[in-house]
Amino acid sequence: MNNPGLQEDLLINITPQETRVALITHAAVQELHIERTLERGLAGNVYLGRVVRVLPGMQSAFVDIGLERAAFLHVADLWQRMLGSNGEGRLNAPLVPIEKLVFEGQSLLVQVIKDPIGAKGARLSSQISLAGRLLVHLPQDGHIGISQKIDDPALRDALRQRLTAQAQAHDPGASLGFIVRTNAEDASDAELLDDIGYLRKTWSTIEARMRQAQSPALLYQELSLAQRVLRDLVTDATRSIQIDSRENFERLQAFAADYMPGVARLLQIYHGERPLFEQYNVDEEIEKALGRRVDLKSGGYLIIDQTEAMTTVDVNTGGFVGARNFDDTIFKTNLEAAQAIARQLRLRNLGGIILIDFIDMGSAQHRAAVLDELKKSLARDRVKVSVNGFSQLGLVEMTRKRTRESLAHQLCEPCPICIGQGQVKTARTTCYDILREILREAKQFSPREFRIVASNAVVDLFLEEESTHLAELSDFIGKPIALQVEPGYVQHQFDIVLL
Repeated sequence: MNNPGLQEDLLINITPQETRVALITHAAVQELHIERTLERGLAGNVYLGRVVRVLPGMQSAFVDIGLERAAFLHVADLWQRMLGSNGEGRLNAPLVPIEKLVFEGQSLLVQVIKDPIGAKGARLSSQISLAGRLLVHLPQDGHIGISQKIDDPALRDALRQRLTAQAQAHDPGASLGFIVRTNAEDASDAELLDDIGYLRKTWSTIEARMRQAQSPALLYQELSLAQRVLRDLVTDATRSIQIDSRENFERLQAFAADYMPGVARLLQIYHGERPLFEQYNVDEEIEKALGRRVDLKSGGYLIIDQTEAMTTVDVNTGGFVGARNFDDTIFKTNLEAAQAIARQLRLRNLGGIILIDFIDMGSAQHRAAVLDELKKSLARDRVKVSVNGFSQLGLVEMTRKRTRESLAHQLCEPCPICIGQGQVKTARTTCYDILREILREAKQFSPREFRIVASNAVVDLFLEEESTHLAELSDFIGKPIALQVEPGYVQHQFDIVLL
């Protein structure tokens, strides 16, 4: 949703190992996109795959596309299933089970629609869609669709007629399978024609490669992050696109000149002495986005916890004291939190189920106002969101479409010390674990001496506050117990050495 008064700047930081993009609005980072050279996403890539297993019970198949794990293809994503027996039309076509459409060993043209996440393989579709700046080309299809965000019936009809005319003028015998994207609303006929030509040329290249390839094979690779930025993130609100690499600046200039001439004028080479992301405090924002706590200007704060199943956001007043009464304090904190939460969801790219625990409000009017503020702030999100309102427990339940790994999953891994738990045993707990372990071993073995190898914190505690318990155990088992510090051990690690 474009705001006429809104101005956005795009910053593109490119190094040999990665490309980073930041969307800046009102001097604040709203979105972060990171693509590492060795971890480039697969969504949009087109492959000639080989079916390795068909699962009739799940109505799905596993397809080898040359990756470490076989990719997943569900029957609902099979283009052939939507066709009649003669291969024409979609209406009233019978739904055919997957085992009658594909078989093991079959070569199949597929496209990745969702990157591998965690232990899950890539998700595939056999209906190819190629995205351009204004259009999405469905080369196997034969109808023209219009983005649902263009809701004016007259405008939809006019766009469909214009696109049909331009597509037929370009190549009367070629597929009319196109979807008009939202940013094509004000496009000229020449711009539509350029996009049609680019997309059909791309499809012709895929077809030519497919005829020569043996499965599994990559036939088409999606555009780089920097190129997708020009295609997808540039809007009427975009004021500038700054790039800190001259070589890539020239590449993007050439790409823009070919496919989106109107964007070329926004490209700027960054000449500042300080690194681009440092100049705009982006690196600092990235560090903050990896933490649990988000401080609000008023003194309140958010605690954001991301789990496998969902993300929870807890709102706290902190040191914020309202000018009139406590209810006013809570209301103002929740209003500010609603704006901050919408920004954090975009910044961290959090998806799936999200539960927000606003501070309890007694006023129904206040709850409605906070919910309205949240929805208003989320309206600028490019990703589909759905807000269900306050539940009976006072939590706001919402969902945000998961399109790629979250920022934390992309940049971090579970802590090797706490194994992702976020906490470790105290030194005293470890001391008691050691005492129990020595008692168990003393019943089975009779060494000359027991030696405790542990961290400095644990050994210090045994020498001070826990010295009495250690001495009592030594007397009870009738064996001396020695202590040894191992600098490389963390607080919960220890060994019992029998001498």
